[in-house]
Amino acid sequence: MLPAFDPVVVAAVAACAGISALIDLRIRRVPNPLTLAIAVLGITLAAAGHGIASPWAALGGCAVGLLAMMPGYLIGATGGGDVKLVAAMGTMLGPRGVLFAVLYTAIAGGLLALIVAARRRRLRDTMERTAALVRTGGANAAEIEHGSADNRFAYAPAIAIGSLVVALGF
Repeated sequence: MLPAFDPVVVAAVAACAGISALIDLRIRRVPNPLTLAIAVLGITLAAAGHGIASPWAALGGCAVGLLAMMPGYLIGATGGGDVKLVAAMGTMLGPRGVLFAVLYTAIAGGLLALIVAARRRRLRDTMERTAALVRTGGANAAEIEHGSADNRFAYAPAIAIGSLVVALGF
């Protein structure tokens, strides 16, 4: 994860992740100016000696976050704004930290998906489509993407949870 617990980085991750989650919940998008600002903040914090070792490590975290989230985007399981948000958070978490954040995000996202599906009375359908997505290697991604207006949910809250868990040193 991070080299050592850094309260400045924890505060920055919490603020950026929280704002991103609130915006995504409200407008169902993670705006590009927001992700750019988060990335710039992460690189600036690294240059100032907070969190990860260097601005190069911050850029590495951005690249690793982008690469780690790209498969989900390519099969239609996540949106482009979510990919960019994880990459931006990677500037504060570094290459190794962002990999753990992606893992924790996936766990949080899975739990949130189950909660959302249950509340929408779509749990059985969601489980069947998810199994088909895994079984077919994403061949039914278009069906999932366009199958229903209520099969999507804001993923930034899951990203916020995953990022904050890593920033706190878990």
